[in-house]
Amino acid sequence: MIMNCIKKLLCASLLLLPMSAPAQTTTYTPSKEQLEARKRFENARLGIFLHWGIYSTFAQGEWYMQNVGINRQEYAKAANAFYPHDFDANRWIKAIKEAGAGYICFTTRHHDGFSMWDTKQSDFNIMHTPYGKDVVKQLADACHQQGIGLHFYYSHIDWTRDDYPMGVTGRNTGKDATKANWSSYYRFMNAQLTELLTQYGQVDGIWFDGWWDHKDDSTPFDWQLPEQYALIHRLQPACMIGNNHHQKPNEGEDMQMFERDVPGENKAGLSGQSIGNLPLETCETMNGMWGYKVEDQNYKSTQELIQLLVRTAAKGANLLLNIGPQPDGNLPNAALERLRSMGEWLHSRAGESIYGTKAGSVAMGDSIVSTQSNDGKCLYIHLLKAQTSATSITLPMEVHRFKRVTTLMNSEAVTYKYDKKRKQTTFYLPKRKENELTDFIIKLNK
Repeated sequence: MIMNCIKKLLCASLLLLPMSAPAQTTTYTPSKEQLEARKRFENARLGIFLHWGIYSTFAQGEWYMQNVGINRQEYAKAANAFYPHDFDANRWIKAIKEAGAGYICFTTRHHDGFSMWDTKQSDFNIMHTPYGKDVVKQLADACHQQGIGLHFYYSHIDWTRDDYPMGVTGRNTGKDATKANWSSYYRFMNAQLTELLTQYGQVDGIWFDGWWDHKDDSTPFDWQLPEQYALIHRLQPACMIGNNHHQKPNEGEDMQMFERDVPGENKAGLSGQSIGNLPLETCETMNGMWGYKVEDQNYKSTQELIQLLVRTAAKGANLLLNIGPQPDGNLPNAALERLRSMGEWLHSRAGESIYGTKAGSVAMGDSIVSTQSNDGKCLYIHLLKAQTSATSITLPMEVHRFKRVTTLMNSEAVTYKYDKKRKQTTFYLPKRKENELTDFIIKLNK
C-alpha cells in the first residue's frame, strides 16, 4: 500500500530504463459469470483485508524495508525466522464470517517480493521458512468451506528482484538497476498469477497494487495490463480485477478502488479520481498501518468503524477493512474485539440497511446519509452524528410516496410533516434506544 512518503518519492529523479512495446488496444466485454460476480460483490458490502508477510516479523509495518532502506539480503534473513506457529486459517475465517464480512483480500505477495504460497517461480516464499506450509492454500480452503469470498492482493512491483525496472521505491535495497528486464519480470508475474488462479479453486478477485511506482516516468511505463487482465479472465472469467492506481478504471477492470477514502471525498489525498460505473470499494485500516506494527495501537472505535461502513455503503461502495496479523499467526485482540462488535450490529436489524443495498437519495455530509434496497422499495436514512437529544430533523426530501415510516431497529412509528412549498420533510424522532446510539436509522417503506 502507499504510505505518505510516496508523495515525496514521486518527486525524485527517475532512472530511465528501456520499456516494453505499447500495449495493444482491446475491448473488454464482461462475461455472464463476471456480471453475476459483480452483483455478489456489491451485495457483500464488507470485506476484510489481511496484510501478512515476513514483514510482520519486524513488527514495523509492511513498508519497513523501504522506509528504513534495508538491504534485500539482510531483509531476506527474516524468512528463516518466520514461524507463525499459532496460525489457524479456519479460526481467522470463522471470526471474519461472524463479523458479517462476505470476503477477504489476502496479500499473496507484497512489494518486498515474498510469496505466501508454494510458488515454483521463486525460492523466496513461505515453503522456505521454518513454518514451511502454504498459507494461501489454508486460507483458500477455509474460505471455500465457510462460504467466504476469496480475493488475492498481488503487487506489481518488487523491491528485491533485479529484473523489475526500478521506480521511485526500492532504491536503497541493494538492487542492481542495470539488470532490469521487464520481459523477464512480466513472465514471472504471469506465471505466478497462473499458479494462484489454477491451484486454489475459485478466486473471486485480484487486487493489484504498485502502478504508482512509475507514475511520473518521462516515458509512460507500459505495464501491459490488457494482456495480463485477459490472462486472468481467461483462467477464471468470474474473477474480478481491480487496480489501486488511483486513476479512472482501465479497460478490463471490474471494480474501482479508493484508498483510505469514501468515494468522492479524497480526504487522504490518494483517491481524487472520478467515480466510474464499476462496483466500488474503499479500503481502510482499523488502526494506522496495513501490516502489523507493534506500537500502533491507535485503533478506531467500533462506532467509528460502523459509521465508516455506513458512509461507504451510502456511496454504493464496499468497505475493505484491514487487519495486520501478528508474526505468531494470530489476529490482534483489538481487531477481534471490533470484528465481534461489528458482527453483532450487522447481524441485528441494522444489516438490512447495508446488505443488498445501493446508494440512497438523501445525503448531508458525514452526519446524514442514506441507503436503499436494490428493488427501490425501502429507503434507509442514517443519522450518524445527530444529537441523541434531538427531537426532530428536517431533510430536503419528499415523503408522500412512502406508506410507512418507522425506526429500523425497534419498529417505532416516526411521525413527520411535509412542507410542499419548500419540498422538505420534518421527522419527529422518538427517544434513542441503546441500540440506536451508533446509527439512528429511519426506514421508509413504499
